[in-house]
Amino acid sequence: MDLVNNKERIILGIDPGTAVMGYGLVLEKGTKIELISLGVVKMEKIDDHMLKLQRIFEKTVALIDNYKPDCLAIEAPFYGKNIQVMLKLGRAQGMAIAAALSRNIVITEYAPRKIKQSITGNGNATKEQVAAMLQTLLKFSETPDFLDATDGLAVAVCHSFQRVPTSSSGKTKKSYSGWETFVKDNTSRVKGASK
Repeated sequence: MDLVNNKERIILGIDPGTAVMGYGLVLEKGTKIELISLGVVKMEKIDDHMLKLQRIFEKTVALIDNYKPDCLAIEAPFYGKNIQVMLKLGRAQGMAIAAALSRNIVITEYAPRKIKQSITGNGNATKEQVAAMLQTLLKFSETPDFLDATDGLAVAVCHSFQRVPTSSSGKTKKSYSGWETFVKDNTSRVKGASK
């Protein structure tokens, strides 16, 4: 029996922001992923930037204490022309990371393009395309109020997809550069794939 593939772990994914922070939690059971929860933390009504940062920290700690995730996957701030926006996003991300560090949670950071690529096979996918693929993968039909919620969930699913499972022979299984190559090599495992 392959213990690596049968181990369960809970992954918390966070899309940091100073107006809305999206989060998603998944349970990984071997090669399967199940949705636990997704949502947003809204901060538009908070005027003080430092109070927003405090709320991000406190809400992240509350999510960790409530769901007991094994790891945190977080979206890296994207490069933009507005340096003030970059600074605010970096601070928001830092608060979520600090919250995870305060609970000794392992943290992995992913670039937005990497997340979109791993979920949809397209690094330039829209938020709507990412949300639609997550609904298919995790079999949920409710549409979250904010796409920030599915963005947070996408980070968690992206992290799950990065696993390097080992086969019972001890050899490392093939890793894939994208969804298309995975589908091509695993038509029997992917519903609706042409053989």
